[in-house]
Amino acid sequence: MMPWSKCSTGRVKLKSVDRATILLMLEQFADSFSDLMTRGGVVMWPLMVLSLVSITLCLERGWFWLSTNRLGRHRQVLHLAKLLRQQQTQEALELAHRGHTVYHRVVAKLLSEPLTDALVIDVIESHRPRLERFMPTLSTVITASPMLGILGTVLGIISSFQIIGNQAATGDPSAVSGGIAEALLTTAVGLAVALIVLLPYNAFRAQIDRTLGRMEMLIAAARHHQAVAKDPES
Repeated sequence: MMPWSKCSTGRVKLKSVDRATILLMLEQFADSFSDLMTRGGVVMWPLMVLSLVSITLCLERGWFWLSTNRLGRHRQVLHLAKLLRQQQTQEALELAHRGHTVYHRVVAKLLSEPLTDALVIDVIESHRPRLERFMPTLSTVITASPMLGILGTVLGIISSFQIIGNQAATGDPSAVSGGIAEALLTTAVGLAVALIVLLPYNAFRAQIDRTLGRMEMLIAAARHHQAVAKDPES
């Protein structure tokens, strides 16, 4: 019987799944996970922690950048820069106060005080921690995961040689294969964690560079606004 059925209103309705089936699936997943962690050895646990931490941080950073540089944001930044260059200070300030992004905060800060080099540095550096949040942690995960994998490989090889050196287990090849499996598995998992984190890390780094470039464009527009205000005939 199909697990889907149409109700009288024409909408697709999902039938309740047998509770025993769900419990069986969860039990199979738990057994597979437990077997994976057991075969991988003790190094698999810190690798699992690193993967969970990195996934959580990537989701947070992904949401932040989707809201900061969503579609249409570049057009808003260009509009703010245009208002500054055209000396429409009041309109630019009102627009900056209505927004909640780093770009709106930059414009509000630039128009709230006399524009100096110290103010420009303060504006950029005050927003840099927010832009680069969790980036050192993700970079550490990318570096540490393969090293943990290599550590697991070394431990697995040591375990295999210890078994080979034991005369009682020399005739059992399966005893040696456990250490070899541990060595290969931890290396594969470590590389997989690093690669999975590397892709969003580079994407986030590109977003940081893009955001800093747009901030510099707003600062240049503010400098033009100040120069024209000081010398209207220029």
